[in-house]
Amino acid sequence: MNYSRHFLHNHHLQSPPPMATPTTLLLRSPFYTNPRRRTTTIKASNNPPPPLHHHRRPADESIRQEAHRRNSTDHNFSAKYVPFNAHPSCTESYSLDEIVYRSRSGGLLDVHHDMEALKAFDGTYWKSLFDSRIGKTTWPYGSGVWSKKEWVLPEIDDDDIVSAFEGNSNMFWAERFGKQLVGMNDLWVKHCGISHTGSFKDLGMTVLVSQVNRLRKMNRPVIGVGCASTGDTSAALSAYCASAGIPSIVFLPADKISMAQLVQPIANGAFVLSLDTDFDGCMRLVREVTSELPIYLANSLNSLRLEGQKTAAIEILQQFDWEVPDWVIVPGGNLGNIYAFYKGFHMCKELGLVDRIPRLVCAQAANANPLYLHFQSGWEDFSPVKAKTTFASAIQIGDPVSIDRAVYALKNSNGIVEEATEEELMDAMAQADATGMFICPHTGVALTALVKLRNSGVIKATDRAVVVSTAHGLKFTQSKIDYHSKAIPEMGCKLANPPVNVKADFGSVMDVLKKYLLSKEVK
Repeated sequence: MNYSRHFLHNHHLQSPPPMATPTTLLLRSPFYTNPRRRTTTIKASNNPPPPLHHHRRPADESIRQEAHRRNSTDHNFSAKYVPFNAHPSCTESYSLDEIVYRSRSGGLLDVHHDMEALKAFDGTYWKSLFDSRIGKTTWPYGSGVWSKKEWVLPEIDDDDIVSAFEGNSNMFWAERFGKQLVGMNDLWVKHCGISHTGSFKDLGMTVLVSQVNRLRKMNRPVIGVGCASTGDTSAALSAYCASAGIPSIVFLPADKISMAQLVQPIANGAFVLSLDTDFDGCMRLVREVTSELPIYLANSLNSLRLEGQKTAAIEILQQFDWEVPDWVIVPGGNLGNIYAFYKGFHMCKELGLVDRIPRLVCAQAANANPLYLHFQSGWEDFSPVKAKTTFASAIQIGDPVSIDRAVYALKNSNGIVEEATEEELMDAMAQADATGMFICPHTGVALTALVKLRNSGVIKATDRAVVVSTAHGLKFTQSKIDYHSKAIPEMGCKLANPPVNVKADFGSVMDVLKKYLLSKEVK
């Protein structure tokens, strides 16, 4: 039996067409005119042509209803919770429909897929299937996350999925930054912040809220969803819960996140608790509360979110036509994301889509660097730290939940941990912005790690490197304003670009512009 054809048919997706040659692409182009074809003049009509209605479904049917009507569950893919990094002989497991966050021993859980069922289809099949779904509006496969549904939540009904068609984010060729600052021609920035709520957290939250939606329909004891947050998690949670009509509860550290981040959960109708503590204190409280009340825990202690976040790694491979980059650099705070990237790359290797995985780098702010200190000690006993204030507020975490996951990912990818001081990360952000980007401080941390590893020769000039940008720069405009105003105490802000005050007369403006243009003349 041709499994690939059978599976594609039953999922109402066609195999992608054969590779087009430049000639066939030209001939198909609406702008191509055959020089041998005679031109025919068509007389214009006074009456406009009737509108064309090509409904791919009944006009009164939504894409969700269409998916429900067409839903097919004739595959045997499945997933379950298992203790993270357990011994192969361990038999402990839980259904994804159970509300459980830790193993019996108190350790982390991981979502384990039936790899043998997935291996019934080869790597070429999976690449073709995933590629065939890019850019579509077919529910839910147009999402960068749900285009990989079989690898994420294979058993969920399409009708239960809560999606904003997240993912499919831009891969920015950092040409000027690469050439001028690190001497690289193949430097890329994966803009995960170009997303529904402006951060990569959307990738995980669509999965978690979809599963909560399923649990509520099953009458499980879940009234709302709660999280502790340094900003971006709360924005994603509140938006996806609002879309599904599910109450969201957010625990925020008072006066430690930007106004742009604070307004998002408020605008989306979340119940926001502003607490006089840091993120680690918020995390302790939300774990205690969710153990007593029918509130589902949404932090990355819950491994469901990582299933969505791992699709960013798969997407990077797709965007390089399934070629593996040499390096992927990820900012790290609570440390779930570095493991999610490892998991995505590792699944692609295990299922035959690629033959290797990239080396991973986790970049931390020096003011919140427990993983960096752990790495520097040769992975000796881990010690949490008291996180100090950092402009990279989303990674201002001293006691990360996913420390064990991060160490596992880095050890198995020959990975590295680097750090960035406040001045280094802010200067890197300003340098990136001056070359056409508009990044967040956390991306500044990752770019600083890149620069340091490039300067030390660890990353070579000919390597292909991807820096993961985790949030949109518009969420952090105040930090940019403070930098360019030189309003940050004890920071040189050497790349500040403040506005020039000029008298409103022709002579004064001309003098200033002449001076500016002379400074910009090509030498």
